Amino acid sequence: MAKQRRPKPPAPTGGDASGDLTPVVGENLHRLRTQRGLSLEKLAQQSGVSRAMLGQIELGQSAPTINVLWKIAHGLGVTFSALITAQQRSGPLVLRAQQARLLTSSDRKFTSRALFPVNEPRRVEFYELRLSPGGVEHAEAHAAGTVENLVVAEGAVEIEADGHRHSLDTGDAIMFEADAPHVYRNRARGESVLYLVMTYADTVG
Repeated sequence: MAKQRRPKPPAPTGGDASGDLTPVVGENLHRLRTQRGLSLEKLAQQSGVSRAMLGQIELGQSAPTINVLWKIAHGLGVTFSALITAQQRSGPLVLRAQQARLLTSSDRKFTSRALFPVNEPRRVEFYELRLSPGGVEHAEAHAAGTVENLVVAEGAVEIEADGHRHSLDTGDAIMFEADAPHVYRNRARGESVLYLVMTYADTVG
């Protein structure tokens, strides 16, 4: 019996992951889920993402938001980069700004850009975050043991973590355990730019 081919992902229509990332995320989600012997129903229970949404993402029919990706990664017990892994590369790799693969929040006021080659899951990840004026990003809890280290390169923000709010200006940095929901808020009149180092526990991946 011929092996059934998965449908070719359609072009995205306003989704929050880039056109390049949509099929990559779908293929990785299918691979990681089946490797763990999880049905769509079971993963839906573990991640809090509906079965219908998971199915659409696997088929490349839906571009997930950043928070949905975090939920799925947490449900699978993998790093964020494991879901957005592209084809493996070797040797030096220049990441051109104009070719960046951006993940954007549903209100378009928060963007995240990976500043590392997403060729394999990593224990440490490096991101550029941008918040538009008035932007607020509610981040889901990451896997236990995950630590975020943020520095404000431009603007001013408020970080809410562990039940406390911390006001940060340009040049200020903060490190906190990110295994609980946390919030980024832009306090500046213009765009705020942050750089994030995400470190996962040894057991994640």
